[in-house]
Amino acid sequence: MPTFSTFRAAFVLISVGVAFTALMGRVAFLQTVGREHTIRMADRQQHRTEPIQGRRGCIFDSNGLLMAGTIQQRALFIDPKFMQQCFEADGRSLVEMDEAMEKLANLLDKDSFELSQMLGERYESRFVKIAENLDDTTCAEIQRMDLPGVGLTPMHLRTYPMGAIASHVLGGSGKNGHGLEGVELKFDKLLSGKNGYKRTLKDSRGRSIGIAAEDYLPPLHGQHLVLTIDANIQMIVEQELANTCSETRAKRGEAIVMDPQTGDVLAMANWPTFNPENLDDSIAETRRNRCLTDPYEPGSTIKPFIVGPAIAAKKTRIGEVWPIGGKSYKSPLRSKLVTDVYGYGPLSTWDVLVKSSNVGMTMLGERLRQRGVYDAFGSWQFGKMTGIELPGEDPGYVKSLNKWGTSDIVSAVQGYSVMVTPMQLARGFCAFGNGGRLVQPRIVKGVLDADGNIVARTPAKDLKLMPEAVDPVTAAEVKRVLSDVPIRGTATKARSKTWNIFGKTGTAHVAKNGNYNDTAYTSSFVAGAPAERPRLVLAFIIHEPDRNHMVSQGLMYYGGTVAGPGAGKIMERTLSYLQVPASPALPPPPPAIANVLVNYNPKLYTQTASVAE
Repeated sequence: MPTFSTFRAAFVLISVGVAFTALMGRVAFLQTVGREHTIRMADRQQHRTEPIQGRRGCIFDSNGLLMAGTIQQRALFIDPKFMQQCFEADGRSLVEMDEAMEKLANLLDKDSFELSQMLGERYESRFVKIAENLDDTTCAEIQRMDLPGVGLTPMHLRTYPMGAIASHVLGGSGKNGHGLEGVELKFDKLLSGKNGYKRTLKDSRGRSIGIAAEDYLPPLHGQHLVLTIDANIQMIVEQELANTCSETRAKRGEAIVMDPQTGDVLAMANWPTFNPENLDDSIAETRRNRCLTDPYEPGSTIKPFIVGPAIAAKKTRIGEVWPIGGKSYKSPLRSKLVTDVYGYGPLSTWDVLVKSSNVGMTMLGERLRQRGVYDAFGSWQFGKMTGIELPGEDPGYVKSLNKWGTSDIVSAVQGYSVMVTPMQLARGFCAFGNGGRLVQPRIVKGVLDADGNIVARTPAKDLKLMPEAVDPVTAAEVKRVLSDVPIRGTATKARSKTWNIFGKTGTAHVAKNGNYNDTAYTSSFVAGAPAERPRLVLAFIIHEPDRNHMVSQGLMYYGGTVAGPGAGKIMERTLSYLQVPASPALPPPPPAIANVLVNYNPKLYTQTASVAE
């Protein structure tokens, strides 16, 4: 009969056999089924794939000055699980790891508890970004700490060396490197690079020790843009726009400078402005490029755009005299009286523009009727987008012809019930300076590759192929009339002693809650110079200047007194910067016209010309 010890020996033998069989099964599993998984795990611990950012392209002004660029800095990342494993493998306690993290947090000016908490929450992650935009000194300190699982990776930071200059044109980019507004958004695909990668072999502490050629894909850097914007002109415009808005206590303002021969936008400004490097410090309303996005009722700046087509259609002559009887007029087209600021009496079409007579324009509107005024707006493509290469453009507003009533005629010829953007106004006015053609606004001159080689040009469109708003004779005639506006009209505060400026002022009530406000106005001036060979067109719009403040300064809230001075300074400074020769004295109107002008004084045309520096 077997003894107890015999049974025990048999049990032990069987147990050992089972354990050995299980062990051999595990070995077989690891050599077959689990081998691939084990290799992947080991490879993951020894290799790390890191992205290499493609650098975003730069943006230059027309003279090659850098307006937006990208600088390389570094970001700090941590592999928390790998760090803990290394500390444990080295026989170091977690307390020591916490002390190292506290030292790192102090170096980065971060809260050590929050840093530890974040790493704990993302313990399984292999790449936790801790800090960005680190300078060389900080990076050197981090490397001296020699912490396992801690690495530095290159990153790109968008920078705008001119600060807020042309911010509404440039637009800014987000933390992901992509454009948010303006040129940065419109040309995001072109500016953006394509990321590459590198797959590096790591040592036991997570440090790179090698990289194979097949584990490296170089990034493709973005292309560069060259704008039509001239940064020097842009700065002039922004300074004078800010000064005007500040001095008049206006709500906001816009300004555009264009070359009437090419359509190039030389400057585009909004006030208030913002710094694209600090988008978080601005609000969406401030970042709106209202030169394109916000149409408004232009008031009397619309008048040349009606008179021009009317002359071209032979509906009036520049010397025709209108039987104006005083400051007010009862038109058969509506019940409400039409009023002028001053009661001049009979005015020629010439002086209807120069003196900005609402009564005279209403009489012309009675002759043109709905179709004539509507077609006049169509000549300038008001109500349609200009097609400028910037996002968010609004087409403005011109009522459909079948919706026009007779009272709309009276409103429209005074610049109401029609809405234009500053861009449309500037573009339209260019036609008076180039023989009657509608230019295509241009903001980009060309594209460069990452090495600075020209890969694309965007030349200005041939002026002869552009739509004709009015014929050359009419354009020249209206331009000559508008040259009187700074001399004996509503913009004497914009007159230059060096160059002949042609322009038109505007003052419009602002509609609020469906009614026109008697204390809120838009004051504007659109102009070109020099009249004999126009190089510039400027649209200068000031919204809601403080009427009471202006009156307290002995000034009125009209376009000539609010917008005229600042616009005149922009013209003077810009023409001087461009070294445009001084204008000859403006010839007086021909005798047949002079005889029908109000308060005509030929001495007003005498000026001392000085040579532009």
